Amino acid sequence: MPQRNRGRPPAFDRDRAVLDAARLFWRRGYSGTSTRALTASLGLSTSSLYAAFGSKAGLFEEAVRTYAERYREIYEQAVAEQDIRTVVERVLTDSVHEFTRPSDVHPGCLSSSAAMTDSTSTLDTSAYFAELQDSNERALLARVERAIQDGELTAGTDAAALTGLVQSVWHGLSTRSNLGATREDLLATARLAHELICRQLTPPAL
Repeated sequence: MPQRNRGRPPAFDRDRAVLDAARLFWRRGYSGTSTRALTASLGLSTSSLYAAFGSKAGLFEEAVRTYAERYREIYEQAVAEQDIRTVVERVLTDSVHEFTRPSDVHPGCLSSSAAMTDSTSTLDTSAYFAELQDSNERALLARVERAIQDGELTAGTDAAALTGLVQSVWHGLSTRSNLGATREDLLATARLAHELICRQLTPPAL
């Protein structure tokens, strides 16, 4: 009998696998997401999952780092801007665009997900995210301090207070996004906040 040609197995899409896994982890937490649920969602066998990611813990850590690190990139790009007003604008508006990316390319915001209260033995998610936020805040604070030194802002500007205000707005936007606010609503809020902040940043008269 002629031998039937077997169809080629679908190509493994690592990015898609990490996204699908992140959705489960964000919704159920690490402990609440079984290996069986992961293999069913990703379309992989248990052996294939372990071959690709080492373990369930390895997949979890890759998902957390993949989607949390995007916010570090946003801050790094923002503080590189030459004008402090553009820095503040980009921190807020670029973050809104990240919060509200389509669900087919983004699992949702980690900051209020079930994964934040559940961790692997090697990655404390809450501690990791807190460190990431602290790193972002330090980068913004350093940029504000430089703006004061360079004369972009008045000498009496409280760098820590200004940084704290921007961070508070950021967290509010993140929370509202998780509650279902639209991108348009969040951008309107971010732009108004930016405008109000900039009114307080009048540089010294030449």
